[in-house]
This record gives sequence, C-alpha cells and structure tokens, in this order.
Amino acid sequence: MELDGKVAVVTGGTRGVGAGIARSLVAAGAEVLVCARRPPEVPVPGTEFVPLDVRDGDAVRRALTALPRLDLLVNNAGGAPHRPLTRADAERHVRVLELNLLAPLTVSLAAHEHLRRTRGSIVMIGSVSGSRPSPGTAAYGAAKAGLEHLARSMAVEWAPEVRVNTLVVGMVRTERSHLHYGDADGIAAVSRTVPLGRLAEPADVGAAAVFLASDAAAYISGASLLVHGGGERPAFLDAATAVPTAVPADPPAVVPAVARADKEP
Repeated sequence: MELDGKVAVVTGGTRGVGAGIARSLVAAGAEVLVCARRPPEVPVPGTEFVPLDVRDGDAVRRALTALPRLDLLVNNAGGAPHRPLTRADAERHVRVLELNLLAPLTVSLAAHEHLRRTRGSIVMIGSVSGSRPSPGTAAYGAAKAGLEHLARSMAVEWAPEVRVNTLVVGMVRTERSHLHYGDADGIAAVSRTVPLGRLAEPADVGAAAVFLASDAAAYISGASLLVHGGGERPAFLDAATAVPTAVPADPPAVVPAVARADKEP
C-alpha cells in the first residue's frame, strides 16, 4: 500500500476529521499514533493512543522525542466554539489562536529532526474559514489563515528534506455536525449549498491526506489542496433579480467600458 512501513502522528485523531484521517492512514499501511487530551470513546482500529495536550510545549517535545521514528505529522487538532468577537475578551480569543496556530508550530518544530532524517512530510489541516470572512469564529479563521502561510514558509525553509502542505477543508459531516448546522433538516439544507451536493465525510479528508503523504505527491510542497466540494455558491447569484440572457453568437470584438460595467452584477 501507499504508506507501508511509515509512522504517522495525527493530532486530535480520536474523533471527527482526525479519526477519519487516522483510519485512512491505517488502511494505506501506516503505523498510526493518535493524540488528544482525552482517550477516544471509540478507539480507531489499528492506532495507538498517546495522551497529549498540544498546547503544552514541554509535553509535546517529550512525546515526539521519545518516538523511534516519524515519517508523517498531521496537524489536525483545533476548532473553536461560535463566539462573536464582542462576547469574549481578547484573552479568550487568544486561546483559539494558541490551539489552531501556535500548537501546530510547536508540534512541527518538535517533529522536525525526525522528519528531516526520514525525509518525511507534514500535512496541516486548514479551513476555508482562513480565506473568507468567518463571523462568529473570527479568531479561528485568522488562525487558519496563518496556518496556511506558516505551511508555505516551512515548505521553503525545510526543503528539500521535509515537505509541508495544507488541506483546506470545507464543511464536514461528523458526530458533532449538529453543533454547527442544526438538526437533520439543517444539515440537509447546508449540504444543498455545496456544489457537489453534500458535506464532506472524514474519509474524504483522509484520502487527501494519504495522497499528500505518499510518493505520488513527492514533488508537491508548499501547496494548499482544496477539499471543499467545489466551494460556496456566491450569495449574489441567489439575490440578483436580473434574468440571464443568451450570449450573442458573434459578440463584438470591442465592448465599451460603460457597457461592461452595466452588465456586471
């Protein structure tokens, strides 16, 4: 299989997207360690659990140093509750930044020597929230934007020994989807806003992670791979009242600037 003999660490790998990534890595032949603050309610078959708070730098360095080998690090741990900016003080928002940006940096630095020796790779789990406004999760969106930039810089600094890429993930159906999208009707309604007509499954993200970790991606580093089902339909398309007209079979070679502006939404 693609990752036979490889050793991988997945932070936040006990549930949701992280568990989906861990399952995919196991299926691809990797030896997988998952870490989180608490053990999984349902262990992922074929994985080993390591208790770890990725915000604790000393604990992270001890855990990573103790590994005999490491080929792949998946920085997945993260998340944030819905919290408008004015409903919390700055210190609380900083905690979101610590988990979603500083912790991946801490873990990556602790893993660097292992990955340099094995010529391994890092996969950051980013979010579409990092590239569009994220009202209610602004600190999270800012952290994910920073994470993507961090990955691109790492990819240059640590080349050619270590490859670093980001999966920019859209909406995913997990055991906690109801906290974000509501009941079954809400999830169905949100799914219809995705061009591919459904939310991602954790296995979709896992398959993309396996690809970036495999030899098939040996020349890919500093990249951001979109895993979002086609993105989000622009809101203006549903708000506009103009009726689309057919494109002329033989449009004029030059269209006046004023006319072009009149036609824009």
